[in-house]
Amino acid sequence: MTCTRCRQFESAPGGALCRACEAEDLHPDVGRALPQAPPLAAGMPMVPPAWLRSPVGLGRAVAILLGAVAVADLVSVWADLALLDVMGRVADDGWSAALADDSDRADGLVVLAGLLQTVTYIATIVVFLIWFHRVRVNAEVFQPFGHRKKRGWAIGGWFVPVVSLWFPRRIAIDCWDASSPWDKPRSHALVNIWWTLWLLSLVAGEFGDRTYILAETVEEYRSAAERMLFADTLEIVAAVFAALFVLALTRMQDDKARSGPRAPEPVSV
Repeated sequence: MTCTRCRQFESAPGGALCRACEAEDLHPDVGRALPQAPPLAAGMPMVPPAWLRSPVGLGRAVAILLGAVAVADLVSVWADLALLDVMGRVADDGWSAALADDSDRADGLVVLAGLLQTVTYIATIVVFLIWFHRVRVNAEVFQPFGHRKKRGWAIGGWFVPVVSLWFPRRIAIDCWDASSPWDKPRSHALVNIWWTLWLLSLVAGEFGDRTYILAETVEEYRSAAERMLFADTLEIVAAVFAALFVLALTRMQDDKARSGPRAPEPVSV
């Protein structure tokens, strides 16, 4: 049962209030020292209370889907290598009927890899956004006033041009800090590595795809294949670190939820 007063933590056994609210009743001075929510301005819409919900199932699903993304990228690497081989043989030996068949197979592999990447990316994006919004709401339970962006940006921030380059990272950092163990903040290194690799893979992937679409000569196709190979390899690394980030934040929130609310510190008078 959730505390009937703060609606953030589980109520103490046999009671309607959580430990922190019970302590506030017993020690009013302590209650006055706790952070209070800012008053609502006239006409300001009410924000629904944050409810703690387990992110474990969603976190595992995201990690599995990121593994599928990495597999699709491996298929794409195979296609890139096949295309590089064909273009190299054409440059060295000229065009032939055998090379025409190999070229068709390489093009087919590129199309197949692109389809697999699209399907796995879309599925991963959907589940990841659900997970990301959930951990954002959970983080508000742990730390109600430590967030620089509202909950809606946990989803919308990924789709708004320009701000999508830093809003999701800022939300991730706030969630990471709020989900860290009490009085024991965790380093932001994993978040920063994940976000940097994500941005680099986006740029490299876009550049490689555009080069392949515009290619006309053998050398242009070879250059496009090299760039796509680099982008796909980088995406595999980015997917691995994304899975590590998701699993780490999921585990932090699960551990913190199981540890219960932080006991209020005594106030000296």
